[in-house]
Amino acid sequence: MRSSRQHPAHTPRDVSGTDAEDLALYREKFRLRLPESLDELHGPTQGVVELPLHMAWSGMTSYDLGKPRQRMGLYRTILHEGLDDDLPRYLNQDLLLHLWPVLRTLVGRTVRTVWEDAFPQLATRARAAA
Repeated sequence: MRSSRQHPAHTPRDVSGTDAEDLALYREKFRLRLPESLDELHGPTQGVVELPLHMAWSGMTSYDLGKPRQRMGLYRTILHEGLDDDLPRYLNQDLLLHLWPVLRTLVGRTVRTVWEDAFPQLATRARAAA
């Protein structure tokens, strides 16, 4: 696992004590998985994707990228459960940018914040689509 990189860790301002520490650790878990750049994301854009059990432990393991709901579900699962080696393998930069305005509403706040802080082009896409 990679340690500190260009993506700064953010500390919550409005939470105190143990909750703030837990939230910071949770955020750091996702931050450490990030690629250095979205250019590293060369995953598939079509066909059926089979996820390993460490990502798809609680539901579907097979996703058809030709079906919009399955494509969105796949990306949501990968963003939440994927490890740093999984992200470049299963995510595609162009597809992520295309899906982000809706996908950002389907992922947890921590995941959304970590990705948008690290990659401002995602936040820009979301604002442009609004």
